[in-house]
Amino acid sequence: MTERSELEIFDSKTSKIYKDKQLNAADFGKFNLNNYQIFLHLISKIGGVDECGKYLQPHQIEREHTLTAKEFSNLFNTDIRSSYNYLKKAVNKLMSSHIKIETANVISRINVCAKADYCKNKGSVIVRFTEEIIPYLTQVKENFVLYNLKEVAQFNSIYTTRVYELLQGYKETGWMVMSLKQLRFSLATGTAFKLYSDFKKYTFGRACKEINEVYNLDLSFEEIKEGRKVVAIRFTFNKTKIHKAVNPKTGKPMNIYEKPKPKTKSDVSNLPEVLEGQMVFDDLPKNLGNVVQGFADNLKQKRSEKF
Repeated sequence: MTERSELEIFDSKTSKIYKDKQLNAADFGKFNLNNYQIFLHLISKIGGVDECGKYLQPHQIEREHTLTAKEFSNLFNTDIRSSYNYLKKAVNKLMSSHIKIETANVISRINVCAKADYCKNKGSVIVRFTEEIIPYLTQVKENFVLYNLKEVAQFNSIYTTRVYELLQGYKETGWMVMSLKQLRFSLATGTAFKLYSDFKKYTFGRACKEINEVYNLDLSFEEIKEGRKVVAIRFTFNKTKIHKAVNPKTGKPMNIYEKPKPKTKSDVSNLPEVLEGQMVFDDLPKNLGNVVQGFADNLKQKRSEKF
């Protein structure tokens, strides 16, 4: 059992993905869409905050987590029978997969799971994450990416999911430039799509189209060339707006993030929680004072219910 904070620990009421930016740009190997969605759903269970809104540190994080077919079915809108099958297959993939992280001088390979069980009678998987991957999935510094898991629930391609995740690392600027080599690495295409035209058509080109069908991002890209050769891609999109506020519990400054909205009303969530640090909001109320007051009211209830 890992050490927990002396303060009470709370899970977010909306499943969130936290990733170090190095992990976010990593090569995730041969995951298909369903395997990757299950991986994301499991790591969304890792994060949490204490009663002051402070992110948990690695020594406070539980390594073992359970995902049921019902949970997966509800979030990713799959039928329950398919969800059982996806979870069963994902156990083998999670145990046999490693993630490749590349820095200037080192290429690291990190195993995802130390153990993975499929529980036949319960239709669930139980995964124990490795010690090596945990530091990349906790909020020990500002250099991390955060988004709500449901934001990628409607995507039908792993390339769309990965491009969307990459954009989250630049959501405050509204643009991202990646060399073709970096983009191929992060999309884990390996030896596939050797022709640039195929790579563009089937990966980031299709991803941009699908993202724009779901969100009001106005996502587009342009090719950067050296002579006639494409060497990099510049993506531009509607950036996330940042509103400054003060955490009423700690008195410290906090950011409220207003992201571009989904194109369908059913995807716009109710008033989301306000936490200290990097927050993701689907819809921002006009009166920020009410948001902060609501945060204070929620803190009073945290000892009796999850927030």
